[in-house]
Amino acid sequence: MTSPTTAASTTATPLGPVSAVVDGGDMDCGSGLLLLITRAMRRLEAGDLLAVRSAEGSVVTDLPAWADLVGHTVASETSETATGPWWFAVRKKGAGDATGDPSASGTVFSVGDKTPLGTRLWAYTNFDCNLACLYCCAESSPKADARRLDPGLARAVFAEFAEQGGRELFLTGGEPFMHPQLDELVGAGQGLTRTILTNAMVFGRGRRRELLEGLDRSVVLQVSLDSATAEGHDAQRGAGSWGRAMTGISLAKELGFRVRIAATMMDEDPPAVAALHRLLDGVGIVAEDRVIRPVAQEGFADQGMHVSLDNLEPEPTITNDGAWWHPVAVTDPHMRIADAPLPLSEVFGVARDILEVQGAAAASGREVFRCA
Repeated sequence: MTSPTTAASTTATPLGPVSAVVDGGDMDCGSGLLLLITRAMRRLEAGDLLAVRSAEGSVVTDLPAWADLVGHTVASETSETATGPWWFAVRKKGAGDATGDPSASGTVFSVGDKTPLGTRLWAYTNFDCNLACLYCCAESSPKADARRLDPGLARAVFAEFAEQGGRELFLTGGEPFMHPQLDELVGAGQGLTRTILTNAMVFGRGRRRELLEGLDRSVVLQVSLDSATAEGHDAQRGAGSWGRAMTGISLAKELGFRVRIAATMMDEDPPAVAALHRLLDGVGIVAEDRVIRPVAQEGFADQGMHVSLDNLEPEPTITNDGAWWHPVAVTDPHMRIADAPLPLSEVFGVARDILEVQGAAAASGREVFRCA
């Protein structure tokens, strides 16, 4: 696969001089090209030209449809050979130009179940983990590059998120309790509703126990528990992990934390699900604090739910070195929104622009997000 690139400033192309160039390689609109061109367009002035190069044949149909829906104009196009790659010069719409943007009519775009875009942010604190789960979308393990989130960067990102009206902050990994400055990251999110995703296995003693005990009890701990039995859980996460997770859940509850449980299952087997609910009833996890989610075919997972821009609602996610469409797609370069988490306004702006054109496409019955 050809790597996508973006170049800025006035540049010569087969279509003449343009303000910026996006080379999407062989990506189609559904697999990430739309993220690249949307981000590039946001950085241009009205009337500027963006050159888009693509080796994917479906873009010949989809890109003009996208431009028409958004209100841009395809000023010219050409191809290097009869079978591609193709070049398009797209002129950015002016401030007063008509657009297919459905938000003009007051439409509210939501993420997941009643979570408006802009109110929730995910942050990968680190990518190293004491486990190497078979389905880990983040490809975390004891051997993974830690890629730890810098507390100073976190403070800047979380402050901008709060200023924009953000409410919910989810700190995930890797195993967040392996970040030696997790307390600073949590503190940087003061004023937001904060949840830490953890396997609950490493905070039972020593420095991590002190870190846990020092956290504000308003912080929620979401613990991964995939089965009511050690056999089912350990098959995915490693021998002994179920027992240590159960011990961690008990400790967190004893210390006064609200504990949620998230189970990841390849198949929602009714007896297994029922058994897990009975177990959680017994340890005092209320129904509203339980979630069962499918495996996404990302990261280490070689099977599961296929995700793309057209079937995955955006939940913007930052790492120390970028921003992504959704936390389960953080290893997929096609789902990368930006090469840095700041400015956060651009990250959410790109997501909003994508949702707007998706809404316009759905309303008009036009297809611009082919993913196969």
